[in-house]
Amino acid sequence: MYDWNAEPIRKSIRLWLEEDIGGGDITTMTTIPEDQQARGIIHVKEEGIIAGLPVAAAVFAEIDAALHFEPKVIDGTSVKKGDILAIVEGSTRSILLGERLALNLMQRLSGIATRTREYVEALEGLPTRLVDTRKTTPGHRMLEKYAVRVGGGHNHRFGLYDAVMIKDNHIKGAGGITQAIKAARAQIPHTMKIEVEVESFEQLEQALAAGPDIIMLDNMKPPAMKEAVLIIKAKSPHIVVEGSGSVTLQSIKSMAESGIDVISVGRLTYSVTSLDISLDLNERKEASK
Repeated sequence: MYDWNAEPIRKSIRLWLEEDIGGGDITTMTTIPEDQQARGIIHVKEEGIIAGLPVAAAVFAEIDAALHFEPKVIDGTSVKKGDILAIVEGSTRSILLGERLALNLMQRLSGIATRTREYVEALEGLPTRLVDTRKTTPGHRMLEKYAVRVGGGHNHRFGLYDAVMIKDNHIKGAGGITQAIKAARAQIPHTMKIEVEVESFEQLEQALAAGPDIIMLDNMKPPAMKEAVLIIKAKSPHIVVEGSGSVTLQSIKSMAESGIDVISVGRLTYSVTSLDISLDLNERKEASK
């Protein structure tokens, strides 16, 4: 669980608000009376999986602590067109100041959760774990990886700092798979895992001889992937096998049926269509005199 009121999140929200508001919302300040009160209805305009309600609440709280934000569903809820997601009440000016950022975040995160759920459903009945990648929006990684979990997926590493992941350019720079794994193993803590990416059976044999913890089969067709899994499990059954590379909803099931343990999908975060969510002012209330 995230602490949505933690300072790192609040700092990000302040930066995002500053980007949007700058010196002030000219339109709202010149058209809306300062003491006017309103009720904002946040609703969804298409089917999907909702994510981001807590961060939307944090946005409005940062704008105006007196605003009352009441969620009507929880993150992870499957919704249909017209469903009310939340109600925010208080100063009309404050509601309008936070509206766009709150909606932008909810739309993006709900789009990620919705796509993730589609991939999870495509894997139904299979033991393969669906994970995300580092292909996230700069500054939004924590939120986007949260949305993946809301959709039923799992997280890969969060950054370059929490696991060794040896890819093609590392292999070239180190002089080979064996050299790369050996150098990494000699310098990292015993608690840290090493993953290596392979693209051929020749590289697979080199990786197995060097002893990584995880082998990623990159851009292999399902028949070749199945053969590779059999080789890995016969020689080193403790090694986790990951599949990756241009994974689609149409291809993910056949990949999983090869026997791999994990499938990483960049599409969960990098090319997502945001869910259509709106806020409408309703039952406007004038401030008491």
